[in-house]
Amino acid sequence: MFTGTERWYRYSPGLLVTDGVKFLIDNGAAWVVDIIASARTIRAVRDEEKEFWKLTVSDDHTAKIICTDGDKGNGPVTLFKQDIPFTDFPMKLLHLYVISDNKTKVIMLPSEY
Repeated sequence: MFTGTERWYRYSPGLLVTDGVKFLIDNGAAWVVDIIASARTIRAVRDEEKEFWKLTVSDDHTAKIICTDGDKGNGPVTLFKQDIPFTDFPMKLLHLYVISDNKTKVIMLPSEY
């Protein structure tokens, strides 16, 4: 339901979020953004200009979150992945983009790109 953003919100040093991601944070999904923020410690993730994050929730309430570089011609390269033993996240699938804006990265919904 979000297209574009009217404002960016600082989530952590060097990391901003859009209106749509702020909505997710305010409604119980801050843990997803925490995972993305913690992945900044991995050089491959930190150095990537465009990150493509995908959270997949199974019927048994386990989940997996994966970050790739998208596809630069040879298929997507996995930069980070984590299994989540339990979640009550209501959506079966969530995509987020993290785009570099000079020295800052912005987490956004695909519809906000």
